Amino acid sequence: MSKARHVSETPATQWLKKHKVAYTEHTYEYIDHGGAGEAARQLGLEPHAVVKTLIMEDEAAHPLVVVMHGDREVSTKNLARQAGHKKVSPCHPDVAQKHSGYQVGGTSPFGTRKRMPVWVEASVLDYPVVYINGGRRGYLVGIDPKVLTTLLDAKPVSVALE
Repeated sequence: MSKARHVSETPATQWLKKHKVAYTEHTYEYIDHGGAGEAARQLGLEPHAVVKTLIMEDEAAHPLVVVMHGDREVSTKNLARQAGHKKVSPCHPDVAQKHSGYQVGGTSPFGTRKRMPVWVEASVLDYPVVYINGGRRGYLVGIDPKVLTTLLDAKPVSVALE
C-alpha cells in the first residue's frame, strides 16, 4: 500500500461516504498522459486492477460512462453493439468535463455532475478491489468493484481490446 496522505473531499468521496462505501486513498504524482499505467507503476499496483473512467457519447451525443482496465482500450464498435447504440465515441475533453464535472485525468464515475448510464468491463468485477479515480488528478480510491453494479447500476460488457 502507498503512504496515503489525506486528500480534501471531492464529489466522488462525498458520494462514497453518503452511500457508506468503504474505500482506501492512494495518492501519486500526476503526469500528463501517464494514465492508469503511471498510477499503477508509482503505487506498485497491478496495472489490470487500476481502472480508468471514460466519458463517451452515443450517436445522439448522449453521454455514457465506461469503466475499463487501465491497461486496455475500449472497442467502441463492440460497446455500441452491446449497449444498443448505432455508434459510440469518446467525448471531446471539454464536453466530457461538462458532463462529469471532473477535470480530464481526474474523472470518477462517482458523484458526476450529470447522471449517466455506466458500462463496466465485466472482468473488472472479478477483482476483490480495484483502484479508480477519486475525483482528482493523482488520487485513486480502492473499492470493491461491485459498488459499480449495485450503486451505479453499471451494466457489464466485454469490450476490451487485447
